[in-house]
Amino acid sequence: MLGEHANDARLDFYLRMAPRALDDLEARTSLRFAAPPVHPDYKALPGAAVGGRALAAMAFDGRKLGADFDRLRPPRREFMVLGGMMVGKTDVEPLLHPLRSWSNFTHAFRLLWRQSLDRIRYPRGTRLVMGNALAGRLFYDLRRTGVDVRFDTALQKLVVKDGRVTGAMFTSRDGTLSIDASKGVVLATGGIGWGAGLRARLLPPQAQRFSMAPPSITGDGLSAAEAVGGEIISDLESPRSVDAELGHAAGGRASFGLPAHYPRSGKTGACCRERRRPAFRQRGRLYHDFVVAMLRADGNTSGVPSFLICDRRFIRDYGLGLIHPGTRNLNTFINAGYLRESDTVEGLAQAIGTDPAELRASIQRYNHYAESGVDEEFGRGESELNRFNGDPSNKPNPCLRSIGPGPYYALAVWPSDLASSAGLRTDVQGRVLLSDGEPLGGLYAAGNDAASIFRGTYPGPGAMLGPAIVFGWCAAMEAAGALNRRRWL
Repeated sequence: MLGEHANDARLDFYLRMAPRALDDLEARTSLRFAAPPVHPDYKALPGAAVGGRALAAMAFDGRKLGADFDRLRPPRREFMVLGGMMVGKTDVEPLLHPLRSWSNFTHAFRLLWRQSLDRIRYPRGTRLVMGNALAGRLFYDLRRTGVDVRFDTALQKLVVKDGRVTGAMFTSRDGTLSIDASKGVVLATGGIGWGAGLRARLLPPQAQRFSMAPPSITGDGLSAAEAVGGEIISDLESPRSVDAELGHAAGGRASFGLPAHYPRSGKTGACCRERRRPAFRQRGRLYHDFVVAMLRADGNTSGVPSFLICDRRFIRDYGLGLIHPGTRNLNTFINAGYLRESDTVEGLAQAIGTDPAELRASIQRYNHYAESGVDEEFGRGESELNRFNGDPSNKPNPCLRSIGPGPYYALAVWPSDLASSAGLRTDVQGRVLLSDGEPLGGLYAAGNDAASIFRGTYPGPGAMLGPAIVFGWCAAMEAAGALNRRRWL
């Protein structure tokens, strides 16, 4: 999968150190992880597993943060329902079908009862799952151990003395602030984000418009490291970022959110189409690969944006982008330009600027595959990942259901970076390397500030968070001298 990039020494070190890092973190902090029984690797390659490799942070009670709960950034609104209730993957089925079984009913009742009580005292639900649970637990431990956490404080530059980073300068509400570092400085500022100069330099033109990063992430860490000799790796496999997709309100503000097809990726009854290309893309494929294909297609056709095509039943059953399952009134989304609607295929084709005959032929071809259960073009429903993301109640193929009669809907899909793959060159200890390959003393990088060990590919869930946790831990242990003491190098 990595080709010529598979010789990165950090890959072997990551595999060797990950169990030690997790054991140490679980022993000394409140972090707790669990392995979902089924969560397939993203690539159908020899040795791919159906489950057991992905780890997820266990749910966390945000009430433990006290007044600091308001400091924790809320998740994207697509992950919340009913006034701020977070929903994990195991919550979706009980909430959508509470009367299908007793376990579904009790699960949904507990969630809704907890949310009702939370909203009396808090601006959103305090049951935290997924990334918010991970961040909440880490924040809780920082507070519990007395770590000084500064807010509204932006990195300005690194301080170097005698060839070693000894601290950093910041800007805050009180003016310029200087902080000395006795052990070292670890950069974990979120990567490229919205940094205009870095985006123009490192991302394809079609992918520069949108980002899933919070607006506060502007590439400060990368810029500060470059200013003192750090080097950014950009010779990546495929695009220079890990890409996602999102819907967009035409002519107005972007509806920044999750990938437009997530978590409905692979669900049955919708297709994807380019404006001037008759063939549908495979929606069930990994979102990263989907956008890579979109960007490549845009070199000679209009691949940006692409459009998801579906019927009303799809939106009712699975939702679409910002639209939650079960939504009945779509006028808000239609009037905002987020969703295109037409009673006929020809009308929808005109709305998205594609050939009506080609769109009708594509829908007919797709419906034929749905009836037979075999996708002859893209093999949709053949991989474990496809079936995992599909609807098991749909037969014969969990990823194929005919697009029914109108009205028909189209949602624009735009490329957007989900996280950086390009980042600072580091060694196995997380030390930032200079152009000559030597480490710059006292400077480390982790998370999106460090170049991805997967070099622009996306092998499975946690491809960004896993290395962030492991190499962040390695950097701290190295700065404290513990890696050598424990003979882990």
